[in-house]
Amino acid sequence: MSPSSARTRLTLASIAVAFAAADTYVVVLALPDMMTGVGLSADELQRAAPIISGFLLGYIAVLPLIGRIADVVGRTPVLVGALLLFAVGSLVTAGAYDLPLVVTGRFLQGVGGGGLVPATLALVADLWPAERRGLPLGVVGAVQELGSVLGPLLGAAVLAVADWRYIFWLNLVVALVLALSLRGRRRPPPSAVVGVLACVALGLTLTAPERLASGVTLGLPFVPFTGTSRLLTPIGVATLVLAFVWLALVLWRTRGHLHGLLSQVDLVGALLLALALAGVVLAFATADPEKQLMSPAGPWLLVAAAVFAIAFALWQRRTAAAIVPRGLLGARPAWGSLLVSFLIGCALIAALVDVPVFARATQGGGQLAAALVLLRFLVALPIGAVAGGWLTRRYGLGLITGVGLALSGAMFLVMAFWSRTALDHWPATVVLLVCGFGFGLALSPVNTAMLGATPAGSHGLVSALVVVARMVGMLVGVSALTAIGLRRYYAIADGIKSPNELCPSTPANCRPYVDALLDAAVSQVHAIFAGAAVCALLAAVLGLFLLGRSGTAHT
Repeated sequence: MSPSSARTRLTLASIAVAFAAADTYVVVLALPDMMTGVGLSADELQRAAPIISGFLLGYIAVLPLIGRIADVVGRTPVLVGALLLFAVGSLVTAGAYDLPLVVTGRFLQGVGGGGLVPATLALVADLWPAERRGLPLGVVGAVQELGSVLGPLLGAAVLAVADWRYIFWLNLVVALVLALSLRGRRRPPPSAVVGVLACVALGLTLTAPERLASGVTLGLPFVPFTGTSRLLTPIGVATLVLAFVWLALVLWRTRGHLHGLLSQVDLVGALLLALALAGVVLAFATADPEKQLMSPAGPWLLVAAAVFAIAFALWQRRTAAAIVPRGLLGARPAWGSLLVSFLIGCALIAALVDVPVFARATQGGGQLAAALVLLRFLVALPIGAVAGGWLTRRYGLGLITGVGLALSGAMFLVMAFWSRTALDHWPATVVLLVCGFGFGLALSPVNTAMLGATPAGSHGLVSALVVVARMVGMLVGVSALTAIGLRRYYAIADGIKSPNELCPSTPANCRPYVDALLDAAVSQVHAIFAGAAVCALLAAVLGLFLLGRSGTAHT
């Protein structure tokens, strides 16, 4: 592959990463409409939690396996495959008519969207030597974070003129265009034609267009064999047959490489690790972060996760083809990158969740208004990512990581003392911008340190592990920091007099009582910001001493 061709593929992959990241934030705005679209009412938010957790489950649990596959079969096949999986997930979500289908579509989107990140980071490591990776890794980090900025804007724009389903139809089109562009001008194999036919049949099955389904003759394929399910129809069966034919053609075409892939990829270890990560994801991601530490089944899920983690560790010691080879993460910059990435996730989630909470509590307004406040933080992240990538060549990985996270930690300390009117004044905007910029500074050094401290044959896997560490940190962080905040809230709320005591004449409209509860809610967020400051400052210290100057242990 020529350098220009490789850089073109990196550009396309970076655009795909940004678009997949945007999809995560689009759903936050579209969730109420999605609930209505699958028959849920506004007061059934807990039942809709799998729409979010399904995406996270796919994004996190399968990521190490995808990263390892990218090391074995190459970066481009994994990028194309991830985009196609993201496209199929978008198709299922767009055509879904009930909650299980939406969750299935979101899970497939998560697997596809998550798989783009480690393959893209590993592609950077393939193209640039260790001492020059900082800036391109910073650019990749920037476009990923740019997705978090564009996501709410894209969602708001689409929802202003069309139904929520058009968000996912747009995802489908963009993902297919990017996949075709990455694949190049090679002639499509027969399996691709069958795959397209299967997707068209699936789209017709799920959407059941009225002009076809209501026809006397054309509507026969859409008549259910039993019940009302659109899948148990003649066209649903045809879709299933086409899917099996496509799978058979793919397996036949890749039969020469399949044995080598299976011998080099530790599927048992990947499954055990995926189950351990799934337990952590489901324990925390299905809870309401403003009210609960974890889901009601959370303790049992964590026990199951611990069991699978122990089984994974034991399996890794006895198998010759361990998915995480012994000694891979032995260098200080390698395990240090995972630890720092975990703490970054713990601190970052406080901004993503509790800045909007603070905005709604003190300024009123809806989800969109709170998201616009968060944009002040998010817009600085990609700028910091590019700056961090450029600065690492001159000042070193540990120093830039330490300075960036120290800035974020300091800004969290300022936020821990915000008044109820803080967001009405310009200093709050500066605080949010500096906080986001600090997190951005740390993105490239952490990835650069990990890639520099591990052999090239494992770059896809270790890139996936860095992403997993950050995402798990976000899930654990939201639970731990919520516990701190709730303790503060209940300590204050228990001392508030009842409306009958504060306003004997007008207890139903007691302003002092409302103000006291609001003060308690603000104190809750203050405690969470203080906890995030501790995480960020601890990450700054560890990054400074663990990542070193170049983070290289392999050349």
